[in-house]
Amino acid sequence: MKPACHLLARLALGCTLALSAACSILPKGEPLDIYRLPVGQNATPATGKALSWSLQLLKPQAGDALNSARIAVIPQGNLISSYKASRWSDPAPILLRNRLLDGFQRDGRVQLLSTDDSNLQTDLALGGDLQAFQTEYQGNAVQVVIRLDARLIRGYDQKILASRRFEVRQPLSEPQVPAVVTGFGQASDALTRQVVDWAVGQGNLALKQ
Repeated sequence: MKPACHLLARLALGCTLALSAACSILPKGEPLDIYRLPVGQNATPATGKALSWSLQLLKPQAGDALNSARIAVIPQGNLISSYKASRWSDPAPILLRNRLLDGFQRDGRVQLLSTDDSNLQTDLALGGDLQAFQTEYQGNAVQVVIRLDARLIRGYDQKILASRRFEVRQPLSEPQVPAVVTGFGQASDALTRQVVDWAVGQGNLALKQ
């Protein structure tokens, strides 16, 4: 082997060994617990007739702090943080959109449903702004807070037909993450029932079913 080639080979081997050594001493990523949003099993179908109009569920808009898979917590004042080594299975706006979709399906009155993942034309769309999806501490008390500014929108011209703020506060008996996740499920169930009833009523008024 020529001297120059021999030198290059030694340099390449040295770089490879150095990279291997560096990789061996870098800390491994912290293991994460990934949580789904729990679904209550006590929902009963509504007794009203099936409606002929269609509805699209839109992912609500959210700020950077909520538009992520982190499980948000406000431990004091205006400080927003997240639970260590714990994440949602999807960003919070998607979790809530999918919970609302499930709520409409369980309710049964609106059967022509879709989400904004599909580019379908529908009579109405339900969207809004997710203002809170977090736990909050007030002294020794802790509660889950979900706040949604909902909007019902006409499909063909995007006109806002109705809007309303929904807020649910679910007290927690303990602050550990599994109990927090259960609280989010309970709060989401309560908010979903309110939103479904409101949207069905407003949709019927708008389309005169």
